[in-house]
Amino acid sequence: IRNGMAVSADQEHSMLHRKPRILVVGSFVMDVIATTEQIPGAGQTVYGKSFHMAPGGKGANQALQCARLGAEVTMVGCVGDDLFGQQLLEPLREAGMDVSHVVVRKGIHSGVGHVVLEVTEHSAQNRIVVIPGANRTLTVEEVAWIQQAVSGFDMARWAREAGVPVILNPAPATELDDELLSLVSYLIPNEQEASQETHLPLRFDKSGPWDEDLRNIADTLQGKGVEHVIITLGSYGSAVAETGGPRYVPCVHMEHVADPTAAGDSFVGALSTALAVGLPEDAALTFASHTAAITVSRLGAMPSLPTLPEVLELIRTRSGAGLELSCLDALR
Repeated sequence: IRNGMAVSADQEHSMLHRKPRILVVGSFVMDVIATTEQIPGAGQTVYGKSFHMAPGGKGANQALQCARLGAEVTMVGCVGDDLFGQQLLEPLREAGMDVSHVVVRKGIHSGVGHVVLEVTEHSAQNRIVVIPGANRTLTVEEVAWIQQAVSGFDMARWAREAGVPVILNPAPATELDDELLSLVSYLIPNEQEASQETHLPLRFDKSGPWDEDLRNIADTLQGKGVEHVIITLGSYGSAVAETGGPRYVPCVHMEHVADPTAAGDSFVGALSTALAVGLPEDAALTFASHTAAITVSRLGAMPSLPTLPEVLELIRTRSGAGLELSCLDALR
């Protein structure tokens, strides 16, 4: 029995081995990237090393990562009727994604991210200012078609009441309504977002984040009804909230770190895809960590997102070589 309906063995096999269908509602942002060896202070001017542009945006990055890993993805969002809008949609179309529900807004510029990338011999750190542009103009009426598929009141409830997991990446950091949080299956903030959302500190020492702080943040979020809380921690990996305290998933370190932009998006997209095909949570987190590792080794947002064969090859050559990933056959 599945969802109250009797299915045959052949039907069950088909359900378990079909590509997951993932809907992403989120932003499009064209990243304008200046690379420098030194971030300027107030009133200071410094020379940069390079300049380039790359398509991105939290939602679009996550959606494209899902598609590059083999999922069937529908993207919902809004771009302007400008050159950036065309360039932002191009990688999604090339990946075979459904972008028919992306609104092209006349007279409004597309979202832009001003990225300053500080690159030293051993690290790369980014500082980003996002100008949302067309992203902020998407209306409820323009996404009402979703209600026909899953029914309900607001978008999170549409999915929740239809039995579809809701994964929320609250970025940039913002205050979230308690009712919205109660509808979330997986909340995946980074350390700053987790702290701001709960108004609780998240302190670090040489060994990493404080367990007590992570526990307090997780307890607060789960007290608001969130089922699963996973906090991404940059070079410290990620932490899964559990009753006995946080469980850490280590970062997969690469020889060269080129750009951390979109690392979190890559992680969320990969985790969503892995969970959607039925991979157990531990294996899905390992898969997501390896996916994000490849992303930080490359420059730019969308251009850095890896494909499924690339991720599987990295897993094969690292400690996760013995991981049971047969569920991922549905993505091939």
